[in-house]
Parts: sequence; C-alpha cells; structure tokens
Amino acid sequence: MDTLTSLTRDLVSIPSHDDEAAAGEYITAWLRDHTDARVTRDDHGNVIARKGQGDDSLAFVGHHDVVPPDGSQVGADGEYVVEERDGRLYGRGTADMKGCVAAAMLAFRDANPAGELVFASFVGEEQGGVGCQAAIEDGFAPDYAVVGEGSTGYSAPGTTDVAVAHKGRRGSTIVANGAAAHASEPEAGANAIYRVTDAVDVVRDLDFPSTTVLGHEMRGSVAVTEIDGGSAWNVIPERCAATVDERTVPGERAPLDRVEAIDGVTWRVDQDLPPMACGDADFADAVLDAATTAQDGTPEHVVKPHATDAGWLAQAGTDCVIVGAAEPGEAHTADESVSLAVVERCQDVYERVAASWPSR
Repeated sequence: MDTLTSLTRDLVSIPSHDDEAAAGEYITAWLRDHTDARVTRDDHGNVIARKGQGDDSLAFVGHHDVVPPDGSQVGADGEYVVEERDGRLYGRGTADMKGCVAAAMLAFRDANPAGELVFASFVGEEQGGVGCQAAIEDGFAPDYAVVGEGSTGYSAPGTTDVAVAHKGRRGSTIVANGAAAHASEPEAGANAIYRVTDAVDVVRDLDFPSTTVLGHEMRGSVAVTEIDGGSAWNVIPERCAATVDERTVPGERAPLDRVEAIDGVTWRVDQDLPPMACGDADFADAVLDAATTAQDGTPEHVVKPHATDAGWLAQAGTDCVIVGAAEPGEAHTADESVSLAVVERCQDVYERVAASWPSR
C-alpha cells in the first residue's frame, strides 16, 4: 500500500511544468488501481473521480501542474529531483501542491462518504486556472470544495489554518497614444509619457475596495508596476504603456476605467483571476473543527492574499475553503519543500471532513 511520502515522491518526480500528461496519467491509473470510484481524465487533462451518492457533493481539489523548475531541481534523466531531509521533502511541486494532491488521493481512497465525494486534480492552474475553467464549462459543479493550496502558518508558525477567502488578481494595461515630434519642438507633438503619468495619478488616487467575509476584513490594492515608453532621447514619445496590478476582493472593483477620460488613453484587462469567499459559515466551521482536532495548535479562519482555482469554483457557485500544507514563501522557489508531518496533518483533516460530511 502506498504511503503518503512515497506517493508524494512519485508525483513530485514527474515533470509537469510544460506538459501535465504524465502526471495526469499517473494519478488516473493510481485512482483506478486503488479505488472503486468512477474515474475520468477529460479532454483537457483534468483528473476527476467520484464515489458515493447524495443530494450534495463535496470535492477535494488540487492541481498537478507546476511552475518551471530551477536547474538544480532537474536530474540528468529529466525527472525532477526529490530529496528528503529533516522531515521535509524537497523538489519542484512539493509545496505547490503535489503533497496535498497525494494527501487528497489517500483521503479519497479511504473515505466512506454519506454523500457524493469528488476528487479533482486540474491542469493549468499556474496559467490562470485554465483547467478548472474548462471543467466548469463542462459541468463540474460540486456544492462544496476543500482546495489543497497552502494555508499553513497564517495565524501562527506551523499551524494549518482554514482560509475562507482569498483575493483575486486583475492585471491590466494603460496605453497612451500621442504624436511624435522632434524634442526641440515639443509643442509640435503630443507627449504620450505625460498622458500615461496623468493616468498614473488617477490610479494613485483611487480608493481600494474592501469587504468582510465571515467577520474577516479583506482590502484590495492597486499598484502601477511597469512603465514603457519613448524611442529616443530627442523624440517626443508617441506611445507609452503602464501595467497595473490590482488585488481584488469579492464585489466591487477599483474604477480603473476612469483613466480613459484622459485624451489619448485607453485601458484593457489582460488577466482577471476571481477572488474567493466562502458563503456557508456552517461548512467553514465544520472544516475548522476538523483542522482543530487534527493538530495541537489552534487554527483560525484566515484570508489568503493569492488567487487560486477556488476563485473560479466560487464564481461558479461552489462554497470553498482552503486547507493545505504550504506555508508563505515555500512555493515557486529553488529550494521548494514541504513538511511531511504537515502533509500528513492535511490528509487527516481531509479524512475528518469527509467522515463528518454531510452533517447527520
């Protein structure tokens, strides 16, 4: 029988930064070999398994794609390097998030649910959630979901909390068009840099949207992060662009379209990852009870700053929480790692949630 450590090792060793097929095939085969669930691997590469029946469905959700590895994380054979040291597993994808995919697989295998239990591992999360979006378009619609992204270390070091909300991200570009002229006669042209800086002033004066989720305040942010314009030191610039990073909260967005009141300025949205807010306090409390029983610390309901696939699920009507082993700063690094004890704790949480759901 697979142990959590060996299963995590196997998953992490499979490269999945530019092609998730091999990892998806492994997960599919494992679920078919170790469970009697109805297992499918859809046309997008998502792996979805179902067991049990009921009016409501609960899903354990993860993703098996990863960001590109550091050179030190790839072996001569092309597989990812996986090392165990001091109770931690090191390698690309250990924290984000194959450790918790493995934990969810084992929890799903061992569960005897009173309702429908779903396991889902998506592709393309690191590319903006394209796999999750595709699954939703194809009808994926669980009533509740526990998403295995990182929620450890928010309320206290080492404590695995329950995230009931996270911010989204809207990335956009402000473009100013002007008219070129020789810099010795600036009045003969229209300076696109000046127009963009006027737009930047508008952005700086915007109020950040805020809201409250289950008693926790969420406040968004807006920041200009890049600016690009001009062609030569002696030419009045005819084009200039600025990028804007906006961290969104459920509900209101910053009115960035106000910049278009400036002559020659347009604004376009390049990426819009939705925020998440759990709308079912009883579900959030039930998961917190499971997390409390599974550890010595005192977990809390917390808010994450980063977007996840939970945003897409929440937008489609699923009540989500996030419970995962990764701590802030562990993912996407050259020395990415995860605590094996915390991954085991997450498996325990998932099993307890499945055993207590739906409430009897």
